[in-house]
Amino acid sequence: MKYKAIFLDIDDTLLDYVPCCRAAFDASAGVLDEFEHRGRKIEGDELFQLFFDIAGRLFSEAKHGKYTIAEVMDLYPKEFCATAGYPPEAVEPFTHAFRQAWGETHALVPETKETLEALRDRGYRLFAASNSFGHLQRSRLQHAGILSFFEDTYISMDIGYDKPDIRFFEEALRRCGLQPSEVLMVGDSMTTDILGARAAGMDTCFFDRREGRGDILHLSELITKYNL
Repeated sequence: MKYKAIFLDIDDTLLDYVPCCRAAFDASAGVLDEFEHRGRKIEGDELFQLFFDIAGRLFSEAKHGKYTIAEVMDLYPKEFCATAGYPPEAVEPFTHAFRQAWGETHALVPETKETLEALRDRGYRLFAASNSFGHLQRSRLQHAGILSFFEDTYISMDIGYDKPDIRFFEEALRRCGLQPSEVLMVGDSMTTDILGARAAGMDTCFFDRREGRGDILHLSELITKYNL
């Protein structure tokens, strides 16, 4: 085998980010009803879209070094509540409710379990590599029924560095005792997953299932295209 292990990103590689985000939002937005609203009240899909856009912009800026993931985790609930017309005291309850709900979201990307089973059966060591809170990501993998496939999980808030920082990948490689040439990184973000891993000397697989511009469009293609 060319590789001994596969690193896999979590959101939009193993778990489907948009339905997970919507499920967590729908489960937590009700806490906002307890607070006085200012201005035109935004509800339903429009309220979710506002939240989604704000979070997406801030996470995108984090990819390019403007913020750390920890800073974004604090920033997006504050900006969302302020923009939607809710008072500052609504931020903490909403943040708590959203994070709790997020830890239970587990919509799988198609072919995830089948691909993990095939890789495991072929003898590859599997590791999850993600930017977020470790306990929340592991909870989501557990709820999705795929945590047991992974020998370990390398999550930025545990590692101490965010992808694409080369130190994230160096620390992950140190922990699993492998050389960069022995690991294939699979992820949906050209910035955080692909360029970051390449900077650390790893081979990569760009999984772009929505736009179709990546190395693979379907997760099962990973095995045939990379001769795994």
